[in-house]
Amino acid sequence: MSEYSIATAKDQLPRLIDRMLDGETVVITRRGRPVARVVPIEPATAAPQPPIDLEWLRSIRESVSTGVKPTVDTVRAMRDDYRY
Repeated sequence: MSEYSIATAKDQLPRLIDRMLDGETVVITRRGRPVARVVPIEPATAAPQPPIDLEWLRSIRESVSTGVKPTVDTVRAMRDDYRY
């Protein structure tokens, strides 16, 4: 276990992180008293996702009508109006 003052830790943080990653316990002190321990974080694990029902999604998408022209048609009309 290594102990470092806050000032030393501030100046040598990359080195302290390397030591921690090598398995050494790194403790940061203030006025000689331990105030923090540098430890590696646990890797995050993704929560399992339920399978996507693509047929249901397709049916919902096709059943919803917004009544608005597709964007490509709107852009094409704007471009044609600008040209003429």
